[in-house]
Amino acid sequence: MEKIKVNLKENSYDILIGNGLLENIENIIDNNSKRNFIITDKNVDALYGNYLGALKNYEKIIIEPGEQSKSMDVTADILKQMLVKGASRKSKIITFGGGVVGDLGGFCSAIYMRGIPFIQIPTTLLAQVDSSVGGKTGINLLHYKNSVGAFHQPTKVIIDTALSQTLPYRERLSGIGEIIKYGIIYDYKFFEYVVENIERIKKCDENIMPHVIKRCCEIKADIVSQDEKEGGLRKILNFGHTFGHALEGITDFSKYSHGEAVIIGMYCETIIAKKLGMIDEKYAEEILSFLSNLGMNLNISNYSIAELVDWMSKDKKNIGGKISFVLPTEKGTVKERLFEKSEILHLCSE
Repeated sequence: MEKIKVNLKENSYDILIGNGLLENIENIIDNNSKRNFIITDKNVDALYGNYLGALKNYEKIIIEPGEQSKSMDVTADILKQMLVKGASRKSKIITFGGGVVGDLGGFCSAIYMRGIPFIQIPTTLLAQVDSSVGGKTGINLLHYKNSVGAFHQPTKVIIDTALSQTLPYRERLSGIGEIIKYGIIYDYKFFEYVVENIERIKKCDENIMPHVIKRCCEIKADIVSQDEKEGGLRKILNFGHTFGHALEGITDFSKYSHGEAVIIGMYCETIIAKKLGMIDEKYAEEILSFLSNLGMNLNISNYSIAELVDWMSKDKKNIGGKISFVLPTEKGTVKERLFEKSEILHLCSE
C-alpha cells in the first residue's frame, strides 16, 4: 500500500493507494462509532456493495446514478434520512462511488450539523485521480456546475486500484482526461509517460495504473497543500474546465461525461493559447495530436458559440465579470488569463 499525505495542518489526511484495499476495509476504517452512513449509487452498490459489508455500523443511503443527483432535492433527501435515523455530530459518512457521489456526499457532510467527518472511497478512475482529493464538494444549481458547495476535506481517501480493471472504456477515457491534464499543467515528464503508455492506460493495465494514479494524487496533493481554497496556484487544475463545464451545461449533463468534456475543453483551450501565441506551436501540436487520437469526437461546431460563452460567463471561476481560462504555455506550465465575452466570441469565431 502506498500512502500520500495532503498537508493542510489540522485538516491534513492520507491518501491510501493499493490493489485489493477494499478486501481489508474493516482494518482501514474505524468501525466502532454508531449512526454512520455510506452514500453510494445504485450502479456502484450493485457492482461493489458487498465490499463494505464488513462495516456493521454504517447504513447505506442509495441514490440514482448520474449528474442529475447533484441537486438540492437529493441533498435535502439525504439530510432528512440522516436526521430521522439519528445522525449526530459524531457520525461519519463514507462516499462510495464516482465524482457525483463524492461531491454530493461530501457536501452533505460539510453542511450536516455544520460539518461531520467523511471518507472518500472513489470507484471510478476520474474520481481516483482527481475529484476525491482536495476537499471540493458541491451540487449543481440551474444546470450550472458545482455552483453551490463548500471546501470540506475528507479525513481519508482510500483508492483500490483493482476497481479500475472493471470499468467500461468510456469511464476509463473520462479518467484519462484528468490524467493527461496533470502532465500538461505540472509535470511534462509525466505527460510524456502518459503519451508513451496510453494504450496500456486505456486498458487500465494493472502493472502501471498504481504508478499513474499515485503520480496524479501526488501532484494534486502538492497543489492543494500549497493552496487549499483556490486563491492562486490551485487554479491551474481548471485547465479544460471553462469549455468543459459549458459543454456539460449546454447539453444538460446528458451527452458528455465530465472527463470527456474536459478533454474537449483542453483541446479548445490549447487552440486558443496557440492563436494568442502563448504556446510554442510544436508543443501545442503535441497536446492537440494526443487529444485527437484518444478516439473522441472533438468537433463542437454544432453548438452555438454565443450560447457556450453565455454559460462560461456565469462560471464561478470568473473574476470581475471576465471569463477565466487556464491556458497552456511552456511544457508542464499553464497560466490563468481573463477575457471579456467579446474577446472569446472573436477568438472562437476565427
